[in-house]
Amino acid sequence: MQLKSKDVLGLLALSKEEIELILNTANEMKKILVQGVKRVPHLLNKSVFTLFYENSTRTRSSFEIAGKYLSACFTNLPVSISSVQKGESLIDTGKTLDALQANVMVIRHQAAGAPNLLADNVKARVINAGDGMNEHPTQALLDIFTLREKFGHIEGLKVAIVGDIKHSRVARSNVWGLTKLGAQVNFAAPATLIPPEFERTGAKVCYNADEAIKGVNAIMALRMQLERENGMVASVREYHKYYGIDRKRLSGAAKGAILMHPGPINRGVELSSEMADSLESVIEEQVLNGVAIRMALLFLLTRGGKR
Repeated sequence: MQLKSKDVLGLLALSKEEIELILNTANEMKKILVQGVKRVPHLLNKSVFTLFYENSTRTRSSFEIAGKYLSACFTNLPVSISSVQKGESLIDTGKTLDALQANVMVIRHQAAGAPNLLADNVKARVINAGDGMNEHPTQALLDIFTLREKFGHIEGLKVAIVGDIKHSRVARSNVWGLTKLGAQVNFAAPATLIPPEFERTGAKVCYNADEAIKGVNAIMALRMQLERENGMVASVREYHKYYGIDRKRLSGAAKGAILMHPGPINRGVELSSEMADSLESVIEEQVLNGVAIRMALLFLLTRGGKR
């Protein structure tokens, strides 16, 4: 089986079968990683370019490691010093990379829909590494992969996503992916941080964190995007009191529940330091699983056919 589209732009557009294919392929890639193998020939003679119009540490370095472990010719296009600063359009940048025989372009952009625009105008495969407040498919895939690795399945799991839902592309991608695979998703946030449309996603919307967390198998705490809040919460101290995850709040979850976070963490805001470093936390495992997921996507998108 192969992915139906030449691109991976979001989990809303992927079928259940495609998501499972990615997860199964990532499982094979994880085996390579845990063996300590730092170079396999799967993407030999393939070229991967990253275009990050927004700052990133984890996602960009994860893609770079994934590409290099698979023997790809990997190039990070430094947008801040490229022709973009001279007024070059996204389409023209894409066509330039197409002319350089790019096989895959990985893009993060502050505008929702930018990866789709790029994909429609280039021959190369395009992976969305986060676009505005729309989607972040690779983060959601690594989250789902981590859940499946811990519990052996996704169907029937209960997952609470707590935090800045309004600005979170991670929340959007996760709800599409998790519900397609049969999980129940509970959202929890102040009313100012949950837009009305989230009630139509199939998830349960709560304004009380303890209600959302009761009996769940996993809690996903989202980063409070303090640069965007602008009075949407009274203070970070108050936010932590009502929505931050500490030992007491975690005790309401099901036995064996795990704690997740896409990073970077604002300690004392989304999570207490104790919980960030606790045995229930799988945050470091998420980082490694992110490499496996990105290896899987690069592998699947470059199998067979013309560029």
